[in-house]
Amino acid sequence: MRVAVVGAGAVGTRAVRQLSATAEVDDVVVVDADPGRARSVAAAVATKVRAAADVEGAAVVVLATPAPHAPQAELLLRDGLAVVSTSDDVDDVRRLLALGVLADDRGLALVCGAAFAPGYSCLLAREAARVLDEVDEIHVAKHGTGGPACARQHHVALGGTAVDWRDGVWQERPAGSGRELCWFPDPIGALDCYRAEVADPALLVAAFPGVRRVTARVSATRRDRLTARLPMLRPPHPEGGLGAVRVEVRGRQGSAQEVDVLGAMDRAGIAAGAVAAVAAVLVAAPAVRSGAFGLADPAVDARALLRSLAQRGVKAARFQGRGGGTTW
Repeated sequence: MRVAVVGAGAVGTRAVRQLSATAEVDDVVVVDADPGRARSVAAAVATKVRAAADVEGAAVVVLATPAPHAPQAELLLRDGLAVVSTSDDVDDVRRLLALGVLADDRGLALVCGAAFAPGYSCLLAREAARVLDEVDEIHVAKHGTGGPACARQHHVALGGTAVDWRDGVWQERPAGSGRELCWFPDPIGALDCYRAEVADPALLVAAFPGVRRVTARVSATRRDRLTARLPMLRPPHPEGGLGAVRVEVRGRQGSAQEVDVLGAMDRAGIAAGAVAAVAAVLVAAPAVRSGAFGLADPAVDARALLRSLAQRGVKAARFQGRGGGTTW
């Protein structure tokens, strides 16, 4: 199987590394607007990887460029290629989901939001819901960014309009509001998190049709919130540091109300690249469903993907007790 990765930034480069080490992948093609950067990535990884000007007969294309992805995804689907998108832009993800009819008509899969959050967060939500008879609420929190494009999107998200799902209705709220102290896996610990314009709710509501409430927050400092509606004051770091996700799922099991909190800690770019890689292998499988969907979709074997990611070093934690105690 040949996989093409479009975009040789922090996430794209990590996806290339993960794919090159994947047994199901025969070769990886790297495409970037800067051909020199694509060649540098190919030379650095070497095994099974080469730079190219286009996707060159790939079976699956991973889009790891800054948003928007929807226009390019549509062209790729029309050309008969399965697509994995790492976009976390809300409007872009909604447009990608709207391409589900086209993908279904072509018998192809389009995976939306295959990164850290959304992406890994969606897998955690599906895993937490596995033993529940009914899912009532899902609450996602995220800390950290993967690379420059992710950092810019994080900045925009804090200055935009957050959208929560409550009792069948989308509710708009100012991003940067709704402070909540969230515990992440060690060594991140407890951080103040705020509403943000992020894509997790759109994907989770689509995957859990009966859910009553879905929210998403990101960690932020006072400076982050004060400058969110201004241009970024300094260039983002080439690759972000440690990141984390936290997913709280509330629901019913029999007559009892249950709460499960799962999370993960890793460098956000590394985790996002690993998720994109396992999603690429997923969509190439003959039994995968067609259409556009996120990784919380019931047809996705979330537990199998989480095991694969754990083998790649991205491991989940379950929150237990009070005061931030977690266990792997």
